[in-house]
Amino acid sequence: MRRISIFGSTGSIGQSTIDLIRRDREAYDVVALTGGGNIDLLAKDAIELGAKVAVTAYEDRLADLKAALAGSGVQAAAGEHALIEAADREADWIMSAIVGSAGLAPGLHALRHGTTLALANKESLVTAGPLLMQSARSHGARVLPVDSEHSAVFQGLVGEDQSEVERVIITASGGPFRDWSHEQLKGATLAQACKHPSWDMGQRITIDSASMFNKSLEIIETREYFGFAPEQIEVLVHPGSYVHALVGFRDGALMAHLGAPDMRHAIGYALHWPERRDLPVARLDLAKVGQLRFEAPDEIRFPALRLAREVMELGGLAGAVFNAAKEAALDLFIAQKIGFLDMAQLVEQVLTQMSAGGMLKVTALSLDNVLAADKEARARVLALKAA
Repeated sequence: MRRISIFGSTGSIGQSTIDLIRRDREAYDVVALTGGGNIDLLAKDAIELGAKVAVTAYEDRLADLKAALAGSGVQAAAGEHALIEAADREADWIMSAIVGSAGLAPGLHALRHGTTLALANKESLVTAGPLLMQSARSHGARVLPVDSEHSAVFQGLVGEDQSEVERVIITASGGPFRDWSHEQLKGATLAQACKHPSWDMGQRITIDSASMFNKSLEIIETREYFGFAPEQIEVLVHPGSYVHALVGFRDGALMAHLGAPDMRHAIGYALHWPERRDLPVARLDLAKVGQLRFEAPDEIRFPALRLAREVMELGGLAGAVFNAAKEAALDLFIAQKIGFLDMAQLVEQVLTQMSAGGMLKVTALSLDNVLAADKEARARVLALKAA
């Protein structure tokens, strides 16, 4: 029986993971589930799966969680330290699906135990990729990609010599604003940004998809996980979301990974790796699909893609600053305090400020300097908004 934990269990990735576990319940011993403010769902899943501990990120919700778990035998805990303690519990496989930079510290702690980390928290690689991957190597742990694009690349490289790879293409649906003009984007509303045409995801990642910030993070993630040079990584807009990534080799061949837009593909691959097992996902009917449409991304309307290239060139703490500024700007957009296009402008301003001040340069990444850069970038976003 495999011991597993799910960090971010109440989000869309966590719920899809739980769906797969339910279908083969006897194969898993659930150690820990963690979530945010959805206490009822967290407690319900923890009781059903017989978790040893359930953790909410919010300390002020501990009493609610204890009440929801009363009599179940599941331990309740709350706060940042409780998340770290949960990550330190012995597990064979951990799903890292906490949204944002908050997922970095628990992931690093889990890797110290030599576990397999199924990484859906792309921000860990964006903010501290070298630190995370070196930690995995040092402790004999393994990181498996769960983003659909990176799982697709990972699968496309099975049995291949990575030195023979010429380019990697990750796809983007284009989101709800794919065909909008710059003028239309100025007036894009929160409700409109939350309506993704292909994927069923949480609010934050859906908005990030609409702004292409999600894809910009994935460009950096591709570089940090696989080690490809920035110029080898390309983005194509593919509205159908059937082709998740393509790997191009030196002989001109392109190996594509196709599947219905369902995150259980990538989750299931990571859960069962190195085996493949039956998954409850739709089988793609290519005759029904008829044709596959691709187009080049517009980096003028969606500057997040350009900013990702600049972040990779800057190096150091640029990824941490980029992600933190993006998260802070997204908070402001969700609160309807700034416009849709203001998000990218604020992120670029913070990057420019901190780069000019020499604040991105470090001799080596550490959790401390990453978190310090994160805090400073968020403060600068708020200061710019207030100015």
